[in-house]
Amino acid sequence: MSILLEALEAQVSGQTAKALAKFSAIAREEPNNAVAQYSLAAINASLGLYDQALKHINSAIRINPIFAPSYLARSKINASINRFKYSLEDAEKAVSLDPTVPENLVQRDAVKSLINRMTGSEISEGQLTPKPLIDIISEVAVLTSVGNTSGALFLYEDYLRRPGQELTFVILFNMGVILSEIGQNDDAEVKFKESIALKPDFRTGYLNLGILLEKLGRVDEAIAQWETGTSLPSSNSSENIDVIIKLLNNTGRLLEIQRQFDRAEQALFNSLKLNENQHDVLHHWVHLRQKQCKWDRVTELNISDDDIQRFASPLAILGLTDEPALQRLCAERFTAEKVGLHTRLIPASHRYGHEKIRIGYLSSDLSMHAVSLLAVELFETHNRDNVEVYAFCWSKEDGTPFRERVRRAFDHFIPIGGLTDKEASDLILNHEIDVLVDLQGLTSKARPNIVAHGPAPIQIAYLGYPGTSALPHVDYVVADPFIFPNDLKPHFTEKPLYLPTVFQVSDSKREFGPERARSFFGLPDDHFVYCAFNNNYKISQPMFTSWMKILRETPNSVLWLLEDNQWSKQNLINFASAQSIDPSRLIFAGRIEPKDYLSRFRAADLFLDTTPYNAGTTANDALWAGLPLLTLSGKTYVSRMAGSLLKSAGLAELITFNAHDYEEKAIYLGAHHQEIMRLKRHLNEQKQSGQLFNTKQFCAEFENALKVLLTS
Repeated sequence: MSILLEALEAQVSGQTAKALAKFSAIAREEPNNAVAQYSLAAINASLGLYDQALKHINSAIRINPIFAPSYLARSKINASINRFKYSLEDAEKAVSLDPTVPENLVQRDAVKSLINRMTGSEISEGQLTPKPLIDIISEVAVLTSVGNTSGALFLYEDYLRRPGQELTFVILFNMGVILSEIGQNDDAEVKFKESIALKPDFRTGYLNLGILLEKLGRVDEAIAQWETGTSLPSSNSSENIDVIIKLLNNTGRLLEIQRQFDRAEQALFNSLKLNENQHDVLHHWVHLRQKQCKWDRVTELNISDDDIQRFASPLAILGLTDEPALQRLCAERFTAEKVGLHTRLIPASHRYGHEKIRIGYLSSDLSMHAVSLLAVELFETHNRDNVEVYAFCWSKEDGTPFRERVRRAFDHFIPIGGLTDKEASDLILNHEIDVLVDLQGLTSKARPNIVAHGPAPIQIAYLGYPGTSALPHVDYVVADPFIFPNDLKPHFTEKPLYLPTVFQVSDSKREFGPERARSFFGLPDDHFVYCAFNNNYKISQPMFTSWMKILRETPNSVLWLLEDNQWSKQNLINFASAQSIDPSRLIFAGRIEPKDYLSRFRAADLFLDTTPYNAGTTANDALWAGLPLLTLSGKTYVSRMAGSLLKSAGLAELITFNAHDYEEKAIYLGAHHQEIMRLKRHLNEQKQSGQLFNTKQFCAEFENALKVLLTS
């Protein structure tokens, strides 16, 4: 018996596996064997493997394009996956090839009957009668719920071809949604635009078109669509207001990313006027005002200072209050809303007993970012006799030599950008990490649900967020006795991991650009230069008021500020004028390359720190460049960062604890240049002797602290 007869006999007798194996062997040896291809199509279809079935029946038709049963078989397969248009075409093709076979007519009628059931339309040689749109939409919902988008689109296309349609713009919009979800973005854009063209006041159309355009990277067009939708005449229906709010919130979000802070703030303000109980919108709006140094009270909204503090973002609250209890409440509210409660993947008491401590660093900032600019030498300096260092990273590649330096600093550099939070947590667990150091906290691009799964027995917060994160399963925060006094312990969910010298690591390999004359930066040679290069959102009204008092008392001085954005610059100038300070005494500096930024500090006389949000990396940079820094330390971790650095540098005399002493010290130093020179000499001596921010010492202290934890 030939192998073909054996295969056919196996198929007829129901021995599916045997038949499949034999027909597959024939098809491999004889790709143009139409019988084998036809039988493989039938077997795969019976198993529900319709993609494979279509592949084989298409081959059978290619080999013998006039064999009617092949078209009938393909008609059945297409009907099974709701491709009714193609199913009917194949049935008609079969009839045209062999009109005398009753089975062909039966099959064609069966296909028509199936289409009737799915579409509710009476198929005849004449005109088709559509069923109500609501029924079509319901059937589409069923199809899309099981992933049958081709069937759903066919139903809509079929509906649009028939006379008497209703609400065509809805059908086009729904098709756009489906096409967008399956990645057919160009076709989705066409459908959304056709929908809007039919109904120009269709706000939801503008909303979804903008979302699609943002996904395609066409952000200006996205914003334009949302703003058009917002500007349409409105009604007071709750549904209408909800869509307007979504349009405004999307506009504000994307404008903030584009650093168009004034327009972003206005969009969110208009959203809050429609509904003040939007806590996420409120905290973004507050932070946008901080970035612009907008300190005036907004009376148009029924929002109190308590509301602003209670619903501020974790980052914004650091600059709004020096009350550690409020900062903890803010973090706890945020994590309760945004972070899941998960059973810890591995108990905190577990010890792997590795010969070397496996330290994992978790961050999206392992690139040209303030966190890595501080920590890169720590990654390099870890004692490989005692530790093995892992990076779990979702940073973007920025192509810089610094990024490559960071990458080389680790024993294992593991990208996790393509993983879910749970997958990333499982990966960390599988690597048996002893100590996981979260460098992200509650900052931008954070993925707090990774540490919230508890993939390591010891989890430590460090550098990224200078306050309590309130994240589940984060056990410790790196600290020193100054930055974390005993009074702070009730206000942190993490325990302090005390290092004896200083909480902050540093990079001794930072490069300096050429030193420039003051005139290069537009500074007067004969004036005392106060420098305040903190991000503008850290500048509060009381802080700036103190600076204006200092300038009034030191007439031969200027204040050198970071020009972060045009709106903060203008608001600071306006505030100075209102305080009777000549705006020309405010000099603004733009952002420049890191090495030139470091050398620029040397053109100033004294750095004025902000409070309650102190300088962190910037304070480290200023002191490393030899510029004395004056700080005002408060009750919170973030308000004691610069004080910790000064204490470790042997300059505790530059730590003040109230506004009066801060102002008096700044005024005194502004009038006693010899004191500034003494402080600069001290910093230079500390640096030359290796005592200023000694990374090797920090690394040894950190590793010793980890050993104690692992043996406790």
